[in-house]
Amino acid sequence: MTATGSAGVPLPRRAVGPVLAFWQSSVGKKAVMAVTGLIWVAYLITHVLANLLVFSGPTRINAYSAFLHSTGLALWVPRLILMAALVLHIVAAYQLARRRQAARPVGYVQREPQVSTFASRTIRWGGVLILIFIIIHLLQFTTGTILPGFIEGDPYRNVLTGFHNPVVVVFYLIALAALGLHLYHGVWSSGRSLGAAPAEPNTFRRPVAVVLAVFIWLGFTIIPIAVFFGWIGGPR
Repeated sequence: MTATGSAGVPLPRRAVGPVLAFWQSSVGKKAVMAVTGLIWVAYLITHVLANLLVFSGPTRINAYSAFLHSTGLALWVPRLILMAALVLHIVAAYQLARRRQAARPVGYVQREPQVSTFASRTIRWGGVLILIFIIIHLLQFTTGTILPGFIEGDPYRNVLTGFHNPVVVVFYLIALAALGLHLYHGVWSSGRSLGAAPAEPNTFRRPVAVVLAVFIWLGFTIIPIAVFFGWIGGPR
């Protein structure tokens, strides 16, 4: 019910702040998803480069880990940024999905994808799998909660221990495949959301998205495979 004044004229609604108004709009939520996603892409690039140090033996990767932990509270600044970006990314994605569902409560009787890619059609389930993967990865290699024989400050040994389990390796390969698809669609669509790239129906004309997705996927995937087959750390 709209409030009215003494003359029966509707009173203006309380103005919504520009930040809140931006967040409440679908365009704003897509922009937030794009920015937070790109924050994670930047982190993943640095993270995969650091992880690839495992191929050079324990000295370099353990020294890198020791350097990070020596920064003390400064290490929590990027961690907090990443956590905030992840929360905003998930909330925006969930709310956009609810809006699309509300706009079309009854799905298509028969849907034939024309321009959409496999990555875009699996983006939601892939996102859920990636969230589960992040939690398990942290519990395994950061806190050591679910990694038997975890050694604090020895990531090289922890990687060798963790990827000797075939179940863990298979799970990582599936999750990393989902990550690669998520990155491919996310990097491309973020350019559209931020107005930096036009709509492109030809999926082979998305070179930046392809290169970044393949680089990050391959860089992470090669590590569990190399450990499991004894290319790192010698045969089991």
